Amino acid sequence: MSNLGRLNQHPGRLLAACLCLVCLLSTSTVISAAPENPALPIIYAEDIKAAMHDHLAVVIGADGLFQLHDDVKTEDLQLRFVQIHDPVREMRNRIFFACTDFHVDGDGEKIYDVDFWLKEDQDGSLKVFQTKVHKEPRKSLLYGWYKYPRYTFVDDEIEYLYTE
Repeated sequence: MSNLGRLNQHPGRLLAACLCLVCLLSTSTVISAAPENPALPIIYAEDIKAAMHDHLAVVIGADGLFQLHDDVKTEDLQLRFVQIHDPVREMRNRIFFACTDFHVDGDGEKIYDVDFWLKEDQDGSLKVFQTKVHKEPRKSLLYGWYKYPRYTFVDDEIEYLYTE
Protein backbone atom coordinates (compact mmCIF):
# COMPACT_ATOMS: atom_id res chain seq x y z
CA MET A 1 0.00 0.00 0.00
CA SER A 2 1.33 3.45 -0.85
CA ASN A 3 2.10 6.08 1.79
CA LEU A 4 -0.86 8.15 0.56
CA GLY A 5 -3.13 5.11 0.91
CA ARG A 6 -1.95 4.66 4.50
CA LEU A 7 -2.58 8.34 5.24
CA ASN A 8 -6.08 8.13 3.76
CA GLN A 9 -6.88 5.29 6.19
CA HIS A 10 -5.91 7.56 9.11
CA PRO A 11 -7.51 11.04 8.67
CA GLY A 12 -5.60 12.38 11.68
CA ARG A 13 -2.28 11.51 10.06
CA LEU A 14 -3.40 13.08 6.77
CA LEU A 15 -4.32 16.30 8.59
CA ALA A 16 -0.98 16.30 10.43
CA ALA A 17 0.90 15.77 7.16
CA CYS A 18 -1.00 18.64 5.53
CA LEU A 19 -0.28 20.94 8.47
CA CYS A 20 3.42 20.09 8.29
CA LEU A 21 3.44 20.90 4.59
CA VAL A 22 1.71 24.23 5.19
CA CYS A 23 4.25 25.09 7.90
CA LEU A 24 7.15 24.22 5.63
CA LEU A 25 5.76 26.28 2.77
CA SER A 26 4.99 29.30 4.96
CA THR A 27 8.44 29.71 6.49
CA SER A 28 9.49 32.23 3.82
CA THR A 29 6.29 33.98 2.90
CA VAL A 30 6.69 36.34 -0.06
CA ILE A 31 4.91 39.58 0.77
CA SER A 32 5.71 41.61 -2.35
CA ALA A 33 7.22 40.17 -5.49
CA ALA A 34 6.57 43.33 -7.57
CA PRO A 35 5.78 41.47 -10.84
CA GLU A 36 5.09 44.78 -12.61
CA ASN A 37 8.66 45.85 -11.90
CA PRO A 38 11.07 42.91 -11.57
CA ALA A 39 13.87 45.33 -10.67
CA LEU A 40 12.26 45.85 -7.24
CA PRO A 41 13.45 43.43 -4.57
CA ILE A 42 11.20 40.71 -3.22
CA ILE A 43 9.96 41.52 0.29
CA TYR A 44 9.45 38.58 2.65
CA ALA A 45 7.54 38.47 5.92
CA GLU A 46 10.90 38.04 7.64
CA ASP A 47 12.09 41.34 6.10
CA ILE A 48 9.16 43.24 7.60
CA LYS A 49 9.65 41.62 11.00
CA ALA A 50 13.39 42.33 10.93
CA ALA A 51 12.71 45.98 10.06
CA MET A 52 10.22 46.15 12.93
CA HIS A 53 12.74 44.69 15.38
CA ASP A 54 15.34 47.20 14.14
CA HIS A 55 12.84 50.05 14.61
CA LEU A 56 11.86 48.87 18.09
CA ALA A 57 15.53 48.60 19.09
CA VAL A 58 15.87 52.31 18.29
CA VAL A 59 12.62 53.62 19.79
CA ILE A 60 12.50 51.53 22.96
CA GLY A 61 14.54 53.21 25.65
CA ALA A 62 17.26 51.71 27.82
CA ASP A 63 14.55 51.27 30.48
CA GLY A 64 12.62 48.98 28.08
CA LEU A 65 9.81 51.49 27.58
CA PHE A 66 8.23 52.54 24.31
CA GLN A 67 6.98 56.12 24.56
CA LEU A 68 3.89 56.72 22.43
CA HIS A 69 1.59 59.72 22.32
CA ASP A 70 -2.03 58.60 22.03
CA ASP A 71 -3.57 61.22 19.76
CA VAL A 72 -7.14 60.10 20.58
CA LYS A 73 -6.86 60.17 24.38
CA THR A 74 -4.20 62.91 24.19
CA GLU A 75 -1.98 61.17 26.69
CA ASP A 76 1.56 59.85 26.68
CA LEU A 77 1.83 56.09 27.07
CA GLN A 78 4.65 54.10 28.68
CA LEU A 79 4.50 50.66 27.06
CA ARG A 80 6.49 47.44 27.05
CA PHE A 81 6.81 45.36 23.89
CA VAL A 82 5.07 41.96 23.82
CA GLN A 83 4.98 40.66 20.23
CA ILE A 84 4.58 41.26 16.50
CA HIS A 85 1.41 39.62 15.20
CA ASP A 86 1.27 37.27 12.23
CA PRO A 87 0.70 37.90 9.46
CA VAL A 88 2.59 41.01 8.45
CA ARG A 89 1.64 42.14 4.97
CA GLU A 90 1.75 44.56 2.08
CA MET A 91 -1.16 46.99 2.16
CA ARG A 92 -0.73 48.47 -1.34
CA ASN A 93 1.94 50.05 -3.53
CA ARG A 94 4.78 48.61 -1.44
CA ILE A 95 3.45 50.01 1.83
CA PHE A 96 3.95 47.30 4.43
CA PHE A 97 2.13 46.72 7.69
CA ALA A 98 2.84 45.15 11.06
CA CYS A 99 0.52 44.88 14.04
CA THR A 100 2.00 44.57 17.53
CA ASP A 101 1.07 44.19 21.18
CA PHE A 102 2.46 46.33 23.99
CA HIS A 103 1.37 46.25 27.60
CA VAL A 104 1.11 49.17 29.99
CA ASP A 105 4.22 49.47 32.12
CA GLY A 106 3.49 47.77 35.42
CA ASP A 107 0.29 46.05 34.25
CA GLY A 108 0.68 43.13 31.83
CA GLU A 109 -3.09 42.71 31.50
CA LYS A 110 -3.62 46.12 29.88
CA ILE A 111 -2.66 45.46 26.25
CA TYR A 112 -2.46 48.04 23.47
CA ASP A 113 -2.56 46.86 19.86
CA VAL A 114 -0.29 49.26 17.97
CA ASP A 115 -0.07 49.32 14.17
CA PHE A 116 3.04 50.28 12.19
CA TRP A 117 3.29 51.18 8.50
CA LEU A 118 6.61 50.78 6.70
CA LYS A 119 7.98 51.72 3.30
CA GLU A 120 11.27 51.38 1.51
CA ASP A 121 13.86 54.04 2.16
CA GLN A 122 16.20 55.32 -0.57
CA ASP A 123 18.72 52.64 0.36
CA GLY A 124 16.06 49.92 -0.02
CA SER A 125 15.63 49.23 3.69
CA LEU A 126 12.17 49.22 5.25
CA LYS A 127 11.47 52.11 7.62
CA VAL A 128 8.47 52.86 9.84
CA PHE A 129 6.70 56.05 8.76
CA GLN A 130 3.44 55.84 10.72
CA THR A 131 2.41 54.45 14.11
CA LYS A 132 -1.14 54.35 15.43
CA VAL A 133 -3.02 52.86 18.40
CA HIS A 134 -5.44 50.36 16.87
CA LYS A 135 -6.91 48.90 20.07
CA GLU A 136 -6.82 50.16 23.63
CA PRO A 137 -7.29 48.25 26.88
CA ARG A 138 -10.80 48.34 28.34
CA LYS A 139 -12.18 46.41 31.26
CA SER A 140 -15.34 44.35 31.22
CA LEU A 141 -16.94 42.99 34.38
CA LEU A 142 -17.59 39.72 32.58
CA TYR A 143 -14.35 39.22 30.61
CA GLY A 144 -11.73 41.34 32.34
CA TRP A 145 -9.26 43.33 30.24
CA TYR A 146 -9.70 43.19 26.46
CA LYS A 147 -8.50 45.14 23.41
CA TYR A 148 -11.16 47.66 22.33
CA PRO A 149 -10.80 48.49 18.60
CA ARG A 150 -10.79 52.08 17.36
CA TYR A 151 -10.81 51.26 13.66
CA THR A 152 -10.92 48.49 11.12
CA PHE A 153 -9.66 48.29 7.55
CA VAL A 154 -11.80 48.51 4.44
CA ASP A 155 -9.77 47.99 1.25
CA ASP A 156 -6.62 48.71 3.27
CA GLU A 157 -7.94 52.11 4.37
CA ILE A 158 -8.70 52.96 7.99
CA GLU A 159 -12.40 53.05 8.79
CA TYR A 160 -13.01 54.51 12.26
CA LEU A 161 -15.56 52.58 14.30
CA TYR A 162 -16.49 55.14 16.94
CA THR A 163 -16.27 58.82 17.63
CA GLU A 164 -15.81 59.69 21.27
